[in-house]
Amino acid sequence: MRSTLLTTGFLGLIASLIVGSGEFLLHYDTLYRFSSGGYDFFLGIDESRTSLGHFLGVIGATLYPVGCYHIYLMLKPGGPRLAFSAFVISAFGFMVGAVWIGSRASISALAQYQAEALPHIEALIGLYEVRYETLLWVIRITTLVLSLIIITMSVRGRTHYPKWIAIFNPIVILLACFAIFVAAPEIGKYIMPIALNVAFFVFFSLSLIIATRTK
Repeated sequence: MRSTLLTTGFLGLIASLIVGSGEFLLHYDTLYRFSSGGYDFFLGIDESRTSLGHFLGVIGATLYPVGCYHIYLMLKPGGPRLAFSAFVISAFGFMVGAVWIGSRASISALAQYQAEALPHIEALIGLYEVRYETLLWVIRITTLVLSLIIITMSVRGRTHYPKWIAIFNPIVILLACFAIFVAAPEIGKYIMPIALNVAFFVFFSLSLIIATRTK
């Protein structure tokens, strides 16, 4: 049991590192134009960097459901059904998220072609937004639901998590990333493009530390 806890937690942590690295390559812009909406930040990112980020993001995303299973195991003693719901909801969110991150290389190309004023690009970008940007809300909502379950179950007790983990749930850490960007943009600009992965990196790190002390 303990080895499974550690292995799944470690793979969740690795997922956050790989996907975070891929998303950083896909999205980071020295002018941090990602904060103003639109796709102008893609204009400073070349095709080779985009392709590397694409493959890292997609491949790394396949490990996130394993990390979700780790969270399920940590929560399970406090209520198997609710814990399993957390697993299903979060794993679903990450699978949809994998589809979204797999689309970013394509919108990068479209954004760069748009800058060259090729015809019909705006219509294609509009279709992209309908088909893929809406998927980003799935992972945001599932992360919120997962966090609420973690808060509820950890406060009740009987899980492997201490009650203080309720304060360090993924959605709160995610909001902290936004707060850092607002308060200190020169630091936050490195965090914002990969904020969700940062949130889960911190959470899985804490979870692994707790798991090492679990009997």
